[in-house]
Formats: sequence, C-alpha cells, structure tokens
Amino acid sequence: MRLKAERATLLKALAHVQSVVEKRNTIPILANVMIAVRDGQLTLTATDMEIAVVEDITAETSRNGACTAPAATLYEIVRKLPEGAEVELDHPGGDAQLTLRSGRYATSLVVLPTEDFPSMTAGTLPHRFALPALALRGLIDRTRFAISTEETRYYLNGIYLHAAEADGTPVLRAVATDGHRLARVEEPLPEGASGIPGVIVPRKTVGELRKLLDEVSSDVEIALSDTRIQFKVGPITLTSKLIDGTFPEYERVIPRDNDKVLRVGKKDFADAVARVAAISSERSRPVKMALNRDLLVLSASSPDQGTATEELDADHVKYDAGPLEIGFQARYLNDITDQIAGDVEFRFSDGAAPTVVRDAADASALYVLMPMRV
Repeated sequence: MRLKAERATLLKALAHVQSVVEKRNTIPILANVMIAVRDGQLTLTATDMEIAVVEDITAETSRNGACTAPAATLYEIVRKLPEGAEVELDHPGGDAQLTLRSGRYATSLVVLPTEDFPSMTAGTLPHRFALPALALRGLIDRTRFAISTEETRYYLNGIYLHAAEADGTPVLRAVATDGHRLARVEEPLPEGASGIPGVIVPRKTVGELRKLLDEVSSDVEIALSDTRIQFKVGPITLTSKLIDGTFPEYERVIPRDNDKVLRVGKKDFADAVARVAAISSERSRPVKMALNRDLLVLSASSPDQGTATEELDADHVKYDAGPLEIGFQARYLNDITDQIAGDVEFRFSDGAAPTVVRDAADASALYVLMPMRV
C-alpha cells in the first residue's frame, strides 16, 4: 500500500482510533492500528477486543493494500511533525516494514500480519435507529457520573439503554446507578427503536463515544443486537460488545410518595455545598441539610479541621413542610447539581429514606440519592 495524507487529517483520525488501544496488553497485535488503502480511501481500525473504532478518511493513494503498525508510536510521530506537513506511508507488502516520510524526516515501523488482527464485524445488528448527537450527549452526560466502578457488580458498570413509557409516551431511557445514587434520563423514542432489547453499554464505550460526539452535530446512527452495539458518528464507526448481565429493576428504588418538597437555586445551593464541604478533605464525609419553613442550613464537620455552616433563606429557598434533617455526601450532591440547569427540586420522605432530585424546569431527568447518617 502507498498513500499521501495531510498531517492534520491523519492525526485527528489516529487520535480517535488509538485511544481505544489498551496500553498494557498481552496480545501484541492489539497494540497496533490496521491501515488499509483502497481506491482513494484510507481506513484506520483499532480494537481491544471489546471495542473497535473504524475511521475512513480521504487520501491520495497510489497502491492498495493493508498492514498493521504500532498505534501509539505512529500517533506520536505524526503528532510531532510540523503543522501543514504531508505524510507519506509506504508498505510494499508481507513482513516488510512500514515507511513513513514527511519532508526530510523518515522512519520505519515493524508491522504484524493483518490476518492476526481481530474483527468485530461478524453477526447482524437487527435494530437500527438514529438519534441527534445533542440528544445522545445529553443522555450520556446526565447519567454517566452514576455508573458504578465496582467490578464485582459488573452489570452496573455501564448505562442501561432501553425503550420505555413515561406517562403513556414512548421514550428512550438511559439509566445508571452505583447503589448510592441513580440517574434516569429520557428522550423521545426515535423511529425504529420501539423493539430494542434493554442493553448495558460499558463504561469505556460510553467514554469513547462521548469524545466523538463533541465533533459532530448531525444524527448518530445506532444499530444493536443482544450482544453488540454500533454507533456511526460521521466518518467514524464505533462497535462495542455489551455487558452480559441483567440490570436491576431500578423502578423499585424510585420513591413515589415523597411529599416534602424543597426548591432551591442551583448555583446558590452548589456553591454553598462546596463551601461547607471544604472543611473536610475526606470525600465521603456528609453535608447535613437542616430544613425549616423557607430556610435551609447546610453544615459539615471534621474532627481534625472544625465545622462550617451556611444558611440559605427565603430569597433562595422554597420549603413549606415540617422540619427535616438529612445528610448526603457532598460529591454526590455536586455530581447531580452539575447536570441541572434550572432550580433544584428535592423530594423527601424522611431523614433516612431515598430522596428524589429533579431539575424544576426539565422533567426528562430524575435522580435518586441515598442519604448518609449525620
């Protein structure tokens, strides 16, 4: 194979594909990127056997063919070439090295056989639909903070994507939970998604997809089966295995009868939480919320550092139920308020029961937070 490509174009594509490559793996071919040239098109592919990213870019090609080369090394070389440079890649075939030239610079890279490179294209993906990139970004951003990192409960290590109904309206719902908090976000159900199985998209896949979504504004084509999901984002195709497990019946943990309602300005609340939480360097220490009519007192204490309190009064708070004290981990409160644009609405039952948190101006997202003892 032989081709010429602009450095900027090649670098951008290499950045996309090489980020899925595992830095430490025991299978040498997985450290490589597949470079395939066919009639004016360059295709780059990388995989870790769980995720595969394929990107097509235009290039000036003079000989078709394919080889694999070390992904991280190739990326670093191209990254360090001067802006505006033209990159020439030449591989005569077989086990010959891949030559890269740019201006007066030249290097040769050891290749591995293309037949050893794993493929993730086998099998059909019967369910297909499209979702605007902005909507998909919203589903991810408002749920992924709640994905569990606890490997023993592997079925919580991703976002559960499924078709559901909300007040009689079909929706596409994304849910994540780590057992301490739960995030549930909805978008109108796209055409073609009504029969999809409930699938758990792994955390790493979510992260790689989210990076790609920053670069597009068009629709993302989604195809899936019971075991795999594929996202087509512009010229990039990301294919991933799904988590083979059963997501818990999350609806059971969403309280229905929490009748004590607090409404507070998002920025006022988030800033006050950050200030009182600063008294302790322990991430897991709680912030106590003491509620009375139109008054919220936030407080935190540390055996080593001292105590801190801040009051939010009727200018910032609306609450007309009875007195209540409840505690939450400050980081969990901030993770949720980061996703909220308008006022924050809390719905409590008592100081020991799960609390529902919502954006007062947006019914598409719901959060559940477990309290801590204070």
